[in-house]
Amino acid sequence: MDFRLTGVVVPLLTPLDELDRLDVAALQRLVDFLISRGVSGLFSGGTTGEFPSLSFQERVDLARATVHAADGRVPVVVHAGMNTTTETIRLALASAEAGAQAAAVITPYYYHFSEQALIEHFRAVAAALPDFPIYLYNNPQFTGNNITPSMVRRVVELCPNVIGMKDSSGILTTLSASMELRGGKFNTLSGPDWLILAGQAFGFDGCVSGSTNVIPELTVALYQAAHSQNWERARALQKRVDTARVLLGEGRDLSLYKGVLAERGIAVGKMRLPYPNTPVEIAKERWVKLEPLLRLDE
Repeated sequence: MDFRLTGVVVPLLTPLDELDRLDVAALQRLVDFLISRGVSGLFSGGTTGEFPSLSFQERVDLARATVHAADGRVPVVVHAGMNTTTETIRLALASAEAGAQAAAVITPYYYHFSEQALIEHFRAVAAALPDFPIYLYNNPQFTGNNITPSMVRRVVELCPNVIGMKDSSGILTTLSASMELRGGKFNTLSGPDWLILAGQAFGFDGCVSGSTNVIPELTVALYQAAHSQNWERARALQKRVDTARVLLGEGRDLSLYKGVLAERGIAVGKMRLPYPNTPVEIAKERWVKLEPLLRLDE
């Protein structure tokens, strides 16, 4: 399969309206904003997109709305991971039917599974969509189930359409060990924002950055500097990203993303309860501190 993600991919926030429903108009504004700032791809329904708080139908609707909003300008990968193999297959099929370019599959969560059980889960999903690109998605601090290098090798052996991996573990071992797979074409995407520079130094294809929802100019500039091996500029920009990451709650408070983004003029609503929402005054304070970091000519 020729599909390949590179550059800065955004794990989209999920906009909700005042009635706690998917806000398609706000999603369109967010997608337009991000594409205009140079992002390379959209990742729908991931951790940053509150997927555990969304129903199955909402995730299908979100996939369709994201594909429509992108309108072919950048590729859309839909996170289709569910807690059962059957439901994961259903959501992956719906994502393909919606027009997504690929699906990502996180490990099932809550229960702990053996490596063999996880391999069989990925094999079954991939086999159900043999002509559709599939990405493994590793986020063990949330799922409790880690994808190891040996698991990746085995899944790739069994599944011709598993073409890459998004790894949000914060450890680069598995991605670096997987780069040689598929004849060196295995698509490698780092997750945490603090590893964008390191991931490019390793030679990964791109990054999936949550804070890019709010500060796309900065993360795109960092990726471009690192990718072109302008290491001095890349180190300086990584420091700015790290400062921004702290101001945005280090990825642990998605309501800060939504609150600060609203201060930028891109309102995407609030978090779904019981997730607490950041007070407006705090969002304003953080935006005042963040805005100077986006002045890339200084």
